Amino acid sequence: MSRTRAVEGWGVLEHATELARSGEPFVLATVVWREGPSSGQQGSRAIYTASGEMYGWIGGACAEPTFIREAIATLETGAPRLLALGASDRFGDLLPGTTAVAMSCQSEGALQIYLEPVVAVPHLVIVGSSPMAATLASLAHELDWRVEQVSGPGFSEGLLRPLSMVVVATQGHGDEDVLAAALKAAPAYVGLVASSRRGESVRAVLAAEGVQEDRLASLRVPAGLDLGSTTHKEVAVSILAELVQLRAQGAFAAPVTAQPPEVPLAVDPVCGMSVQIDPGAQSLQVGDEVFYFCCAGCRTTFARERGVA
Repeated sequence: MSRTRAVEGWGVLEHATELARSGEPFVLATVVWREGPSSGQQGSRAIYTASGEMYGWIGGACAEPTFIREAIATLETGAPRLLALGASDRFGDLLPGTTAVAMSCQSEGALQIYLEPVVAVPHLVIVGSSPMAATLASLAHELDWRVEQVSGPGFSEGLLRPLSMVVVATQGHGDEDVLAAALKAAPAYVGLVASSRRGESVRAVLAAEGVQEDRLASLRVPAGLDLGSTTHKEVAVSILAELVQLRAQGAFAAPVTAQPPEVPLAVDPVCGMSVQIDPGAQSLQVGDEVFYFCCAGCRTTFARERGVA
């Protein structure tokens, strides 16, 4: 694969933290069991990102292409999985749900790899400097969310991603300008800390300025769960509770489409392993179709079964 980065040990976990905070989904893979000979070691880790980059080390030429194929599937389903690679007679008793791929490579090693999908850390932008805004920022930090608190003049739509959450708490100082910019970016959530009456007035101004009707409909006023008369700290709790509730319901989730590696993969028709299609790959043409193999042994077996040279 042409976009593999050499990162080892704790460096993989450090990079995983950076990716999570940047918002790019990825799969974190860890070798949880190994039987030698195998280039992958117990505790070896690797990352495969939605953009098609790999960091770290999970195994050699036999294991890596199959790991990439399964990592892409893990990203797209969002469900963790346990992957077993090796000769079928060396698997032993596998846990239910384990994906087993019988490798025919000459190393005769075996690996079990846990693949864990990691979605983006929630991104909350709070506009305003009131005590409520400061409390909300502090509470969101406790959840390990990525939090940015800016003033009204410091806000721009460039701060936002499609899954960002925006809470406007500018207390009447330029609310409409901030909301117009936020709604234009169409993030996952835009809420205004204001009364319902104030919200109607703001909606009317935004509509007159040409903000699209569907964007206005997505604006939540007042932001947060309705807890009745509350203090500024309780307002912060109600807003965070609403965001947590919506996130649990999947409102801020988006389907992940993982990019395939730059080097295309084929599936070995004998053992089911993934193989990189390059000039050095074991291959065999039968009629108009070309088959690729993980090793010479699989190629020989296939040729014998098909009765070709």
